[in-house]
Amino acid sequence: MWFEDEARFGQKGSLTTVWARRGSRPTAPKQAAYANLHVLTAVCPATGRAEGLVAPRLNTGVVQTFLDQLSATVPRRTHVVLVWDGAGYHVARALRVPANLTVVTLPPYSPELSPVERLWLYLRGHHWSNRVYPDVDAVEEAAVAGWRAVCLRPDKVKSVCRCEYLTAGSY
Repeated sequence: MWFEDEARFGQKGSLTTVWARRGSRPTAPKQAAYANLHVLTAVCPATGRAEGLVAPRLNTGVVQTFLDQLSATVPRRTHVVLVWDGAGYHVARALRVPANLTVVTLPPYSPELSPVERLWLYLRGHHWSNRVYPDVDAVEEAAVAGWRAVCLRPDKVKSVCRCEYLTAGSY
């Protein structure tokens, strides 16, 4: 079972807590530029595998490209159940799900059921926050570097995306 989600990442960035001496007020850079891009990721919490795609915009065509990419990386004679939210580009009629994938849509307003949401929190907290990017190319480099630092390590993906409800014994 795989889970997919998208995150917007850009120059606006986010601030997170940092370690500092008691009584001091640490500062962090913040910029007002708005250039951004989208990171699409699917993870399999059981194996720690991950697939990703960085795109300048997010629409049905980009999601189709990502589905085709995921389908191509799945071993032969393997069928994947892909769980994602009900975003408009996920349920568009133009979307063609490859034969080796079955898509299941999460109930509305239930991001806590998707382990990928934990991945975004981890990436924003450890790789994508408290930084300034001069342009969209620097944003892309940082997005890819952070993603690779986590998602190319199956042990890290398993740790960050672990879900009790997926590993609980069967009834």
